[in-house]
Amino acid sequence: STMGEDLLGQTCALLAALTWATALVLFKRSGDQVPPLSLNLFKSTIGLALLIVTLVVTRDGFASLERFPRSDILILLFSGFVGIALADTVFFHGLNLIGVGLVSVVDCLYSPFVILFSCLMLAEELTLFHYVGTGLILTGVLISSRHAPPANRTHGQLLLGMCLAALAIAMMAFGIVLAKPVLDVSDFPLLWATMLRLLAGTFILALLALASPQRKIHWAAFQPSAIWKFSLPASVLGNYLAMIFWVAGFKYTRASIAGILNQTSIIFAIILATIILDEHFTRRKLLAVILAFTGVAIITVYGT
Repeated sequence: STMGEDLLGQTCALLAALTWATALVLFKRSGDQVPPLSLNLFKSTIGLALLIVTLVVTRDGFASLERFPRSDILILLFSGFVGIALADTVFFHGLNLIGVGLVSVVDCLYSPFVILFSCLMLAEELTLFHYVGTGLILTGVLISSRHAPPANRTHGQLLLGMCLAALAIAMMAFGIVLAKPVLDVSDFPLLWATMLRLLAGTFILALLALASPQRKIHWAAFQPSAIWKFSLPASVLGNYLAMIFWVAGFKYTRASIAGILNQTSIIFAIILATIILDEHFTRRKLLAVILAFTGVAIITVYGT
């Protein structure tokens, strides 16, 4: 990809991190009252509806997909099934077991997994600057994460939760790297690529909600309520804007670089939680922010 495309991709990857972090802070407000599967189904449905509206408004109909082989479309659907439906469901189970603090530690595995799959599946190579930048970002993320586990969990439950969260993050990374060769087909429509992944993910989530004994609770998230003032903007930011930026990041720059830059979402979340949720901004968090953004700067300036 050209230098201009690279910069566009990196900007999109950072915007994905920022919009997702904002959504995360808002989801934290609604997650206290809405079960994980319901929240997941709600945000995916909102994202899907907005993408359909966008495709209608931009007149980007099915005809624009007819030029591409069936296999490309199947890869994107499978990528969404693994990276959204399976990964998110497993992730939320892990989150329930270990809590947000420990999940944010396990979340550090995201960029190493993306780098691993990019090297194995796409033969991408990284320079020394990429490793230095990644190291700084991961150190920042690790420093920022609180390590206190939930009090009422056994050692076994914590271990299971950590393994589930790690597995979910591996599936997320695998799903998007799998889609990268299709996204690289330079004229494959970005909105359709995002739409197909989300369609597969939402379809499976809807089936899970229907099969669940608590299906009434799962569909209750769709009834207008006070929680909507958090969950609705969170869904628009997290499953519409962030999703488009995220796929664009992987489309226009190397998968490994996009993955590393996505990792900054946790740093943005710290800053936003301080502003929006009045969380305490410690020296440790300041150090984390400085390290992570130094890492981003090194990758963006020297890594292209």
